[in-house]
Amino acid sequence: MLHISALEKLVHELSRLPGIGPKTAQRLAYFILKSEAEFPAKLSEALMRVRAEVHECPRCFNFTDQDLCRYCEDPSRADDSLCVVEEPADIIRIESSGAFRGRYHVLHGAISPLEGIGPQDLKIQELLTRVNDGLEGNGPAIKEIILALDADLEGDTTILYLAKHLQGKGLKLSRIAHGVPIGSDIDFIDDRTMGRALQNRVEL
Repeated sequence: MLHISALEKLVHELSRLPGIGPKTAQRLAYFILKSEAEFPAKLSEALMRVRAEVHECPRCFNFTDQDLCRYCEDPSRADDSLCVVEEPADIIRIESSGAFRGRYHVLHGAISPLEGIGPQDLKIQELLTRVNDGLEGNGPAIKEIILALDADLEGDTTILYLAKHLQGKGLKLSRIAHGVPIGSDIDFIDDRTMGRALQNRVEL
């Protein structure tokens, strides 16, 4: 126990961040405490600024500080191809590959009954509305949807739900392939990954 109320409060708040355990939170708290006097003020200012200026893009629900995010505003991107991701950070990883030049849709999570997260808690209805608007001529016509969700139980559950509601609309529907990473040794691949690699094999 720290026995210093203000420091305990800081450690508690830091430990609420994803991927930050109590020990890491304590190290961060001591770093902030020992840093130069202006650092806590700059950190606080940055937190308040991002909270005030950054919001969800009304079209794809990525984060932006403009009316629309950069990917929705870019006229060079294909309107008929839509990549669905769980979180805004996933867009950055896909963009770094340089393999996709369409539009995005961010769900802000995945269906997880154990955590009480259902379809109504995600941007799923907005996705369906976006697709239907295109079919009715009230927006860009979407021809292909790529589901780039995590290869876990929640991701699989969400993909099954989306596939059920998107099939029959004349869309090309696919999910990103999962399998053996480039440069890895088969001896160290787990059974589930190997199973996915065999399912997603490509013809030579």
